[in-house]
Amino acid sequence: MTRKKSLTGIKPTGTPHLGNIIGAIQPALELAKTYDTNYFIADAHALTSVTDPNELRQHTFEVAATWLALGLDPTQSTFYRQSDIAEDFELAWIFSCLTPKGLMNRAHAYKGFVDTATEAGSKDPDSQVNMGLFSYPVLMAADIILYSADVVPVGQDQKQHVEIARDIATKFNNLYGEILTVPEPLIEKEVATLPGLDHRKMSKSYNNTISLFVSDDELLKQIKKFTTDSVEPGETRDPKDVPIYTLIEAIASKEVSEHVANNLLEGKIRWGDIKELLFEQIKEQFGPAREKYSELQSNRGYVDEVLAQGAVKAQSQAVLLMDQVRKAVGLR
Repeated sequence: MTRKKSLTGIKPTGTPHLGNIIGAIQPALELAKTYDTNYFIADAHALTSVTDPNELRQHTFEVAATWLALGLDPTQSTFYRQSDIAEDFELAWIFSCLTPKGLMNRAHAYKGFVDTATEAGSKDPDSQVNMGLFSYPVLMAADIILYSADVVPVGQDQKQHVEIARDIATKFNNLYGEILTVPEPLIEKEVATLPGLDHRKMSKSYNNTISLFVSDDELLKQIKKFTTDSVEPGETRDPKDVPIYTLIEAIASKEVSEHVANNLLEGKIRWGDIKELLFEQIKEQFGPAREKYSELQSNRGYVDEVLAQGAVKAQSQAVLLMDQVRKAVGLR
């Protein structure tokens, strides 16, 4: 029986943090057990905001090394850089010629920029919007459809991108025949959204993240910055209302999580102890991954070779569809 295909991309705009790993990367890796999987580094998408080439290369390596350290097997999945596949950009142009501007006007990221500029009193709300950002969903549609992906694991906030890809694929098929696979969003409801150091969603844009692949001293330093309130002796807490407990529950064993929850309910708690426990649990649960990442730091040539081999596999998938697409639209 032929397995369905899943596709996941990560944009290299910063060092992957604990929220990325638990909320996106680990669940995506689990899909390799039941799907044929494509994983890619969306380095071309990063050009909408990253203008330093050395920064982009460094973040691309960090994302690649993170996937590999966490267990991605490049012999069992297809793992590649987006920019290595020229067909992706060719398909994006074809899609651009079919996509109504009004659909792009409704894209959340674009609307967010315009709303922010409008609220700030800008005379030109589009002044900070480059065409890459505006047409971002079209390239994302090409990223997905080029490999005939059946499902795309996304958070609720990214669902619209898959819906746009569906609209584009459907319009293409209506014009040229049933050539493209219409993808479905795969939303894992049980995947946690982790709180950051300030209790908002852990995000680079909020500067509230915990980086996994740093020294023990730096890791503990980050955790100690987690915001907590004052607790009187014997004061009880509902674990569901304690943000740092959400981190422990997502990382630690069930036994450890239940022990912390009981202590919170019984008022046997010191925030310093909880932070120390979180530190120890991260070291225990991610010890092998942190060690592997350190090894990859010293062997960047291996990472480059893995991505190069993955690009060959990805292109072998891409050319099959692009041959059909070119003929369908009249470019051959």
